[in-house]
Amino acid sequence: MTPDTALPPMAHLTEDFAAGPQPAAEELAALAAAGFRTVICNRPDDEVPPGERAADMAAAARAAGLEFAQAIVPHGPIPHTALEAEKDALTLPGPHFAYCAAGVRAALIWAFAEAGRRPTGEIVAALSNAGLHMPGLRRQIEALAEQG
Repeated sequence: MTPDTALPPMAHLTEDFAAGPQPAAEELAALAAAGFRTVICNRPDDEVPPGERAADMAAAARAAGLEFAQAIVPHGPIPHTALEAEKDALTLPGPHFAYCAAGVRAALIWAFAEAGRRPTGEIVAALSNAGLHMPGLRRQIEALAEQG
């Protein structure tokens, strides 16, 4: 990898969190050079070929000096275990870069994990500013915030 390797595409939701599609393993060093400290995998292994699975990405992340966590989000309803894993991952050193196939699930699980930690309006605005306009999400975020 050369020092001019571009960063993977991403949407910055906060100063400390960005979401995007799964990067190539060689792009992880560019993330580290850009100041990211933790990579969060939100993508199930059954969506990717060998060599791009979570264990492979974890090894590449650690080789680049990054922390690595998994909070697997399948298509469909987000399991409670994924939400708890995301909350745990967000306690690792930031800034954080989370990925899935396109970045949408990574942004959504972040929004749900932040429910009750940040004002709902701030979370919805962060999603909207990243191009994810989902007005119906406000109710879900508020419900999660009430649950604690």
